[in-house]
Amino acid sequence: MSTLAVLALATPVFGFALTPPEGAGLHAPPASLLQMPVLMQVDDAVPEEEEADAEAAEEAEPADEEDSVAPSPEETADQAPTDMDEYASQLRMRADIIPVHRAFGIATWISMLATVTLGMFQYYNLYGFFGSREDSGCVSGNAIFGQDQCWGQPWVHRTSWITTTALYSTTFILSFVMPDPDNLSEGDSAFASNLRLHKTLRWVHLGGMVAQLFLGLAISQNWFGIDRANDFAAQQALATVHQVIGLGTFGVLTAAGLLMLF
Repeated sequence: MSTLAVLALATPVFGFALTPPEGAGLHAPPASLLQMPVLMQVDDAVPEEEEADAEAAEEAEPADEEDSVAPSPEETADQAPTDMDEYASQLRMRADIIPVHRAFGIATWISMLATVTLGMFQYYNLYGFFGSREDSGCVSGNAIFGQDQCWGQPWVHRTSWITTTALYSTTFILSFVMPDPDNLSEGDSAFASNLRLHKTLRWVHLGGMVAQLFLGLAISQNWFGIDRANDFAAQQALATVHQVIGLGTFGVLTAAGLLMLF
């Protein structure tokens, strides 16, 4: 092998370039001799391809078992109820309470009517109607339900007001525990206006009931230290106020009930 051929093979390996001078008349070595051996070539794209394959493999890996397992029906059932479930529950509760509330309201109205009527009879027996002591039923001997209504605790009126108080308390409590998910008292409709007034009037007749109970017990138990024998006019005045409040409370309760009937 000639010296020129040896140099032609060695210079690509060591980074030298052997370029024969132009016009020297030398023939260039064959192209196959100047080409770098395949084993000596460096392919820069190989690491990039390996890195891309690794990333694709990671993305193809399945998710953690904990994330991929769907919740069981039992776990789904134990979850907190949604807003829609709560809304439906409140609607059912309201539908169940409404007839009970209405029934107790009617029973309260009937019982209060009886209590007010019996209270008027009791007022006549003990005080008359704006007359003197001698004009009262007990003094004249014309007491309604008999002369035993003229002392102690008259059992007829007492039974009536205890019954009315129990019925009224139940009706009032039911009006508070009854849910209103649709906010029916809001808006400009006739029903919404009636419902708002109905709710407002319940505070008025509640105040009347409390005042009635206080005055009734104060008069019967002599809390103010006055009696019919020595302070007839003062006790008659208290009994008159008690009677007027009773009539007013019954009127307000009647109006509140009518608002929900029409």
